[in-house]
Amino acid sequence: MSDPRLEALFDKEAIRDCIHRYCRGIDRADEAALLSSYWPDAHDSHGAYDGPVSGFFEQVRATWARGPRNIHNVGNILIEFIGNGQAAVETYFIAYQRGTGPDGVERQVLLCGRYCDLFEKRKDEWRVLKRTVVYDWVDHQQPPSEGEAERFGPRTPIGGDHPDDPIYAIWPTRS
Repeated sequence: MSDPRLEALFDKEAIRDCIHRYCRGIDRADEAALLSSYWPDAHDSHGAYDGPVSGFFEQVRATWARGPRNIHNVGNILIEFIGNGQAAVETYFIAYQRGTGPDGVERQVLLCGRYCDLFEKRKDEWRVLKRTVVYDWVDHQQPPSEGEAERFGPRTPIGGDHPDDPIYAIWPTRS
């Protein structure tokens, strides 16, 4: 590509797509989408967990097994290329999370913060190499007492996990 400004736009869009794949992966228990957002040698500092991304993936799988309901929304995404195929990326997020912890207690929390990421481009692909999650807001909430069928009423379908969520009926097979 001869125009570096155009290449930068394509790279920024690839980084945004990676961030969105991460959100889908976490929220829909879509392991392929989650794994595709980090390099295998990445480091993740995510609340109480700080270590190789493989350990973070183990925690996520254990959480998925307990059937949580998560929604991650990302907003402001600031990307600055720092050379050597790397970019500093700050992404604001809002996450609603409800689920049963390892102790059997159901919890619900609203989290707001930022993903402070070092992205790296390998070949033609951008992924997270190092992530630090910064928490700016935490609101512990009372989980609802009634089940989803009562709360949602006639509003169907209700979002679900991979591969049962309705998006996978129309989404290409890449995730």
